[in-house]
Amino acid sequence: MKTKQDFPSINERPPEGIKDDGTKVKVLIVDDSMFVAKQLGQILTSEGYEVVATAGDGKEGLDKYKELYPNVDLVTMDITMPRMDGITALEQIVAFDKNAHVVMVSALGKEELVKKSLLTGAKNYIVKPLDRKKVLERIGASLK
Repeated sequence: MKTKQDFPSINERPPEGIKDDGTKVKVLIVDDSMFVAKQLGQILTSEGYEVVATAGDGKEGLDKYKELYPNVDLVTMDITMPRMDGITALEQIVAFDKNAHVVMVSALGKEELVKKSLLTGAKNYIVKPLDRKKVLERIGASLK
């Protein structure tokens, strides 16, 4: 029986979620949609990222960020959520840690909110519905 070693891949590349030192990029996913949070988690873990926590709204996301700090490399933050929206949570995370890497997740048609979040300190944004390739591109670019 042939094994994986019998078929060297010409396209082999290291997973995007692994840092140069070999450790995984740790991600906090903040989204009020369980479906979107799960989808993001699956896309990221398939590339070697480690989802350290998920939160259902901005307040919970902010609390988890502070609790896990400095063991969070990246936050994906939905913009429209109950209790505390993503832009307010972003402002408070950036006030707490000016080096935070936050990528906003937005539905189509929310360009003004996306612009505001980028001016507030977000590193990038992802538009729903999620596209695996775009998610990985934008997240990879925001970590550089």
